[in-house]
Amino acid sequence: MNKVRITAIRQTVYPDLMAQFENPIEHTCDVKEGQQWISVDGKCPEGMCPAAWYSMKEFVESLAQGEGNFYDGWMKNPMSAMISCNDGFRPFSFYIEAIDD
Repeated sequence: MNKVRITAIRQTVYPDLMAQFENPIEHTCDVKEGQQWISVDGKCPEGMCPAAWYSMKEFVESLAQGEGNFYDGWMKNPMSAMISCNDGFRPFSFYIEAIDD
């Protein structure tokens, strides 16, 4: 199986949606831009946000098994994907890629 590198690329925040729909929250996302994790055997890396993992799990598992080319040429690197977490108020985009390590 391949290892898969997961890199936090960018977070988008929608204050207007938060003000309109979200109850006040003391603690939200701990992910930082540029942060990386390595998935071994398609498993969730230690310290990965559970909600983010849920959003990318199937892609990471596929890449770990040597599968790729999602959606017939969606990504320039066919052994990668750009996936966002499921937080509708402050989603983070993650670049996931199979690596040879």
